[in-house]
Amino acid sequence: MVPALAASAVLALAGCDPEQAASSGPSAGADGGGAPSVTGFGASPLENADGTKPGLAPLTSDADKAAARKVIEKVATKGRGPKTGYARDKFGYAWKDSVDGIPLARNGCDTRNDLLARDGKNVELRSGSDCVVVSMTLKDPYTGKTIEWRKQRATAVQIDHVMPLSYDWQMGAAHWNEAKRQQIANDPLNLLPVDGPANNAKRDAGPATWLPPYKPVRCAYALRFAQVSLKYALPVTAADKDMMLEQCGG
Repeated sequence: MVPALAASAVLALAGCDPEQAASSGPSAGADGGGAPSVTGFGASPLENADGTKPGLAPLTSDADKAAARKVIEKVATKGRGPKTGYARDKFGYAWKDSVDGIPLARNGCDTRNDLLARDGKNVELRSGSDCVVVSMTLKDPYTGKTIEWRKQRATAVQIDHVMPLSYDWQMGAAHWNEAKRQQIANDPLNLLPVDGPANNAKRDAGPATWLPPYKPVRCAYALRFAQVSLKYALPVTAADKDMMLEQCGG
């Protein structure tokens, strides 16, 4: 197995994903009330600036939320540009491994399988393959549910672009070269395996019009959106930035 994937698969198989435990306030479920707890989702985005650690843990303490606001405050704003000319293939073919300048690239495994191995627990690979994930358990940050995923029902878990590609296009990526567009499309910082129906509901929305149904993760989601924005020097709309700050107590 290629070292980068081997490391992530070993973490997943061993159940050693870093996770952010709840430090204040009650646990909340997918509708914001009651169980399940906020543990088990993986790494805090405050400790995962390159996206190579698994998952997206809720930020629950006042100190963490304040740290998240400081990052979000750095994000520039502008209005959305036209969607004219946008197409998915403008960002390269889906889950391309041979994209330079991002983590996990050129390890012999496509981006989708890298992300499933990064975030899944109890990961099982196809017999004879070092890459293809055929089953795993996912603690979904968008709904709070635990999903027992099998490749036979592939769309039950989808890989979400936290900052959607169409949104990127409208906020400036239309003027980038193809290499940079391929980077943001395959950068693990911008990618999360999540519940398929939740991802379908999001489409290309920014935080002002769509947030994860699982309320405890919303500040972490806003921070991750900001981290992608800052890495690629892409602004967000003023309404989106206001909503991002609001999720972290701003």
